Amino acid sequence: MSAEGNAARPAHTAPPPRSLPGGGERRLHRLVAIVADRPGVLNRVSSLMRARNFNIDSLAVSRTDREGFSRMTISLHGDDIAVEQAAKQLYRLIDVLKVQDVTAEPTVEHELALIKLRVTEANRGEILKVIELARGRVLDVAPDAVIAEVSGSEAEVDAFVAVVRGFGIKELVRTGAVVMARGAGSIEEAVKK
Repeated sequence: MSAEGNAARPAHTAPPPRSLPGGGERRLHRLVAIVADRPGVLNRVSSLMRARNFNIDSLAVSRTDREGFSRMTISLHGDDIAVEQAAKQLYRLIDVLKVQDVTAEPTVEHELALIKLRVTEANRGEILKVIELARGRVLDVAPDAVIAEVSGSEAEVDAFVAVVRGFGIKELVRTGAVVMARGAGSIEEAVKK
């Protein structure tokens, strides 16, 4: 084919990005979902969030007191309308029994972190004091490292990490937030038996 034939064709361009509903201010949202404890449920939930263009900040999953059910706490950033639509679509998934956005509700929030810190003989006492002041626990002591456990709100864990960063963090793992609405109401009791 001649060069003239190629020039006549329009260049291939990617489709414009899909606009998502909302467009409002992005903020942290916490969704709580009660799901059937079956293989593949976690994949379907995370795939839905990916398809809605959400990046999950943290995801905590555990069994509930009722056999066959699990509880998910999903932390993500988005505007209110987009998150509301994602929560509605999440509720439509097979094996998702109840979804609640607890962002605007009074909640109890907790996160756990394990931090392995570099220590020397010179700073060991100072590091142990910082852990104690943060109401943390020392889980392991080695000649050149200490593993600390701290828990609290995300902000409290962030503050502790910022303080100990100067000593040198060798390793860090966080559970992500788990939340529960304050008061007598219960998302688990709201699931039909």
